[in-house]
Amino acid sequence: MNAKGTATALLLGGLAVGLAGCDTGPQQTDTTQKTTQTAPAQTAPAQPTPTQTTPAKTTATSSPDDQNADAAPGALGLEAGARLQSEQNTIDVVRRFEPGLVFITTEQQVAAQDPFGMMGDSQVQQGVGSGFFVNDAGDILTNFHVVAGEGGGGGGASRISIRVMNQDRTVEARVIGSAPQYDLALIRAEGLDKALIRPIPLGNSDDLKVGQKAIAMGAPFGLDFSVSEGIVSSTARQIPIGFSGGGEGITQKAIQTDAAINPGNSGGPLLSSAGEVIGINTQILSPSGQSSGVGQSAGVGFAIPINAARNLLPRLQAAGGGQVNLPRIGISVGLAVQGQQGYLPVGLGALTSQSKQQLKLPDTGLVVGQVQPGTPAAQAGLRGGTREQEFRGGVVSLGGDVIVKADGQPVDALEDLQAALINKTEGDTVSLTVVRGGQEREVKVTLDAAAFK
Repeated sequence: MNAKGTATALLLGGLAVGLAGCDTGPQQTDTTQKTTQTAPAQTAPAQPTPTQTTPAKTTATSSPDDQNADAAPGALGLEAGARLQSEQNTIDVVRRFEPGLVFITTEQQVAAQDPFGMMGDSQVQQGVGSGFFVNDAGDILTNFHVVAGEGGGGGGASRISIRVMNQDRTVEARVIGSAPQYDLALIRAEGLDKALIRPIPLGNSDDLKVGQKAIAMGAPFGLDFSVSEGIVSSTARQIPIGFSGGGEGITQKAIQTDAAINPGNSGGPLLSSAGEVIGINTQILSPSGQSSGVGQSAGVGFAIPINAARNLLPRLQAAGGGQVNLPRIGISVGLAVQGQQGYLPVGLGALTSQSKQQLKLPDTGLVVGQVQPGTPAAQAGLRGGTREQEFRGGVVSLGGDVIVKADGQPVDALEDLQAALINKTEGDTVSLTVVRGGQEREVKVTLDAAAFK
């Protein structure tokens, strides 16, 4: 039985969007039915318990199992103290850092459709998400799709409001900077009492180990200031996150957790037992969402590693309300096909085998169309195409390089190249394997300051 799971953005209400489809592969369904007989529940008014003046004598003897059931956990070798210590740790973390959690509501003007598919008057669409304070200035980190509106595009939410714990009053907020490709955004509340700003310390997601405690905070299904607990299931799960130029997610490293995460948890923090943010909740794998259209926790949730957000924070704070993009090496894609909204850049996998043989192109790869002067690609010696050839439904640039790998990973789409660049910082190098004149060669591209503008 093949089943499709859906990696779902965790924004509740009208802004709920599917970020990417994740194929879970064949799923085994247990067809063995277990039947248990249960006696009907008896209910009766509570009666006062009569006072016994003479102790009742018990003649029945208890079995060894009964004696074990009554024994203290320590006598049975159970580590009750460790369990209670873990519980107390969770209580302490929540009590200390939940005040740094932020409940976010958004409004967006969208065009309504009548039953015949005709566009009508606009209506207000509302959404719910989460965020958390990252500094004393009141900057709030959240997901881009929380504040961007339906589908992660358009003009974004027309109104953003936030509310902090134990406060009835909502305060309007504005976007300081957004990073669609990372699904991150930084917002700031206007006129919020500084005494209510409680930053949560940021941890180091590179040090995570599978099995560590994970505490998720947020507003699942709009239930504000909720907490769930689980473990870190994987520290380097590769999933599509964010929004590329073509609207697809870019494959990035994510933290996988079994802590209950649901729509409305988007942008909320994932904390360690030390009370440090290790990730930003962003997606869930929800097989049930495929049929219902509403994602629900199946014990597989994903969070953006906090180190990725930490690297972006200075750029988000300096964005002046604009967008922050991933590094660019300075090339244009040399293969494009006709889509509904114009030409779309694609990899060689989109062409037939016969076409690639005729054009003497490799089976997969990203064709380099043009190389912009003065860019990292130009300085590294990458070569663009020398001529263009049109074909039915598209155009291809020939005579230049074809990128087939980036940092050792296969490349067959723009998103594949972006995945290799997304966590790079100024001065880092990306190693490209290119096909030039039918021969493979390695090209080292160093990212300078211009790559981040």
